[in-house]
Amino acid sequence: MNNPFQVMGGQAYFEPAENKALDLNSRLKNLINAAPVMLFMKGTPDMPQCGFSANVCKILNHVGASYSTFNILADMDVREGLKQFSNWPTYPQLYVKGELIGGNDIITEMLNSGELQEVLKS
Repeated sequence: MNNPFQVMGGQAYFEPAENKALDLNSRLKNLINAAPVMLFMKGTPDMPQCGFSANVCKILNHVGASYSTFNILADMDVREGLKQFSNWPTYPQLYVKGELIGGNDIITEMLNSGELQEVLKS
C-alpha cells in the first residue's frame, strides 16, 4: 500500500532495552538527547502516520538537517509522558540539543523566517 505521506530522510531511533528499565523521566531525557536533532513523531520518516509529522520530516530534509526520530505510536508511556514532560500537548515535537523547539506550525514558521536554519546550525 502506498502512503501519501511517505518521505525519505531521518534515522529512526531504537531505544536500548536497558533504557526501558529506567524511570520515565530518565527515559525521556535519554531519548531527547539521543541525537542532536530528535523528532518525536507519529510513525517513521518512511511511513509517517500523520500529515504534520510528514511535513516536519520534509522540512528537515529540505534544509539538509541530519536528524533522528522516535515513533511515539510504538510506546504509549513515552507518548503520554513526553506531553507532560515538555508541557506540549501535541505531536510532532522537535528537539535540538535537548531543547524543545516546537511542533509543525512553529517549525513551518521558523523555516519561512530563516530561523530554523540558524537553530539547526548552532
